[in-house]
Amino acid sequence: MTKWTPKHEAPAPLEGNVVATITGGTIAWFVLFLVQLPFYGWFHEHGHLWWLWTCLAGGGLGLLGVWYVRARDAAIRRDARNGDARTADARNG
Repeated sequence: MTKWTPKHEAPAPLEGNVVATITGGTIAWFVLFLVQLPFYGWFHEHGHLWWLWTCLAGGGLGLLGVWYVRARDAAIRRDARNGDARTADARNG
């Protein structure tokens, strides 16, 4: 079997409001957890308790994701500012 190679370049990645997207997903996971919480007994009786804990894990990992993308955006903005300052120094220097 031969290795598949693409015949064209991959498109540029889409950059959107990543923080809002991750925050929205995190809120959705926590809402799902809270909605399922009153049915804890039913989930336990039917062996579906993992549904509840999956939602809680999704919310917790979402918080980690929000922290990560906020730090990433801050680093991108900081690098852009420093890059503009370096360019200005090179022109004036």
